[in-house]
Amino acid sequence: MSNDPAIVLFSGGLDSTTCLAIARAEGFTPIALSFRYGQRHTVELECAASLAAAAGVEHITSDIDLAAFGGSALVDDSIEVPKHADLEGVALDVGAASSASSVPVTYVPARNTIFLSIALAVAEVRGADDIFIGVNAVDYSGYPDCRPEFIDAFASMASLATRRGIEGQPLRIHTPLIALTKGEIIALGISLGVDYSRTSTCYDPGADGGACGHCDACLLRAKGFVDAGVADPTRYSQN
Repeated sequence: MSNDPAIVLFSGGLDSTTCLAIARAEGFTPIALSFRYGQRHTVELECAASLAAAAGVEHITSDIDLAAFGGSALVDDSIEVPKHADLEGVALDVGAASSASSVPVTYVPARNTIFLSIALAVAEVRGADDIFIGVNAVDYSGYPDCRPEFIDAFASMASLATRRGIEGQPLRIHTPLIALTKGEIIALGISLGVDYSRTSTCYDPGADGGACGHCDACLLRAKGFVDAGVADPTRYSQN
């Protein structure tokens, strides 16, 4: 337990909101870091701002333009977000990420590398030795930058690339959700008082801000509430 600052990568979604609650429960003073990166909607950023304000934590929003490179349905409107009737066909096994063909079009190239790099800079300036990120290697859609191998490699790089690292204070990257199922994440968050009705996970929300209910993220989230035995509080789009 400590009162030390910790940078929490914070999208306003289910996983990052759980991470914020975990950081607080462990006694850190969180600094929530969100990104306006050219994503196709602003619903998650609105949720992030509202959640950070409710939690009484400092909230920073960094502007970067990943849409300039394209290559992902999340930043390029010409690429359709895949929709499914159910979870059949959605990659759930972390081993599937070893095949390039299994990486879906919702993967944003280098996103977590860029996000963690900016978090690293903020941590150096703010004197934080800890970063929390809500990556998950169990219930996820095959993203290569959500794997433990990636996190370990980034942590090694950070120890070489920072003043604090070479002075013997290497950065710690916390991934408290990485080995949990979505149901386990939800159960943990509820035990910490997380209000999931205020979070947004959907890749392609409707014009009314409600979740589509059929993208990979929506289906994984819905399954998580079923597995946790908790009523789904998600607001689905009526459009």
